[in-house]
Amino acid sequence: MTRLRRAAGTEQRRDDASLRLRAAWLYFSHGLTQKDISDRLGVSRGTVIRMLAEARERGEVQIWIGEGDSECVDLALRLEDAFGLDEAIVTPGIDDDSAPKSVGSALGRFLSEVVSDGQTIGLGWGRTLMASLGSLRAVRRQGVKVVSLVGGVVEARESSPLEYSWRVASQFGAECYLFIAPAFVDSPTTKKRLIEDCGLDALYRLGQSLDIAVVGVGGVGVGQQSQAASMISTAERDELLALGAVADVLCSFIDADGKTVPHSLNRRVMSIPLDDVAKAGHVVVAGGGAARATAIRAAIRRVGCNTLVTDEGAARALLEGAGGE
Repeated sequence: MTRLRRAAGTEQRRDDASLRLRAAWLYFSHGLTQKDISDRLGVSRGTVIRMLAEARERGEVQIWIGEGDSECVDLALRLEDAFGLDEAIVTPGIDDDSAPKSVGSALGRFLSEVVSDGQTIGLGWGRTLMASLGSLRAVRRQGVKVVSLVGGVVEARESSPLEYSWRVASQFGAECYLFIAPAFVDSPTTKKRLIEDCGLDALYRLGQSLDIAVVGVGGVGVGQQSQAASMISTAERDELLALGAVADVLCSFIDADGKTVPHSLNRRVMSIPLDDVAKAGHVVVAGGGAARATAIRAAIRRVGCNTLVTDEGAARALLEGAGGE
């Protein structure tokens, strides 16, 4: 796995308090070299040197590293070590209800910095991913393709997967490949015909060669339902729970080990297969809230994760159960 490098011109914007404290923590507390920190943070060595000098000038490096984001930095570094991540981004958490907004905001800033020319970007959907639009900067890139990884909804109230992919593509001036199909169809036969006879096969092929895949994570239980869970009946939800489902990723329902549960919905879902998503050059998993830690862990087990964007509540819960990772 390789940490995504920040695009040219974005390092100065990344040289903020959070990244500066992360660099200081790695250098003074963990004993990493400037080159090691450069590789780990995805910035140049010159940027690392400048950040360390500024941290000292600001008095953030004394006997301890200054407060503020340092707790989130520590959680992020621990997550990276526990789960073998290239990068973890942890936002301050108030409660689970605020998680989509805070995590989404961090995701938008991250994508603004790492998407580069010629990449194929696969996008999921959900409240967290939709919240990323508020911080996603308009940065024109050449030859970028944005691909919807999951079908849409017949009745869109607040948002839809197609809208999310289209708006992200617009920010980067990218080609956009929309998944024109319902999220769930009536039978595997209908799914097969839509793929083979309605042009979706080209989209599935793009899904097999993604440079970056961005997925949200939804819970299945009552009180933590995802957008996907809201599209199914109560009876179907109860059946999924009985089969051990704890999460959905791209409207595919998985158990705590990341395995697809044997329910008909998983045979009728219109989405890029999770096995293909797992082969992407860089997988970004975004989700927060302590109640969703089990779902996030299951998603990581299924599709892998290079960059995790989450909040304090989920980070702490993930670390508590990370002994067996």
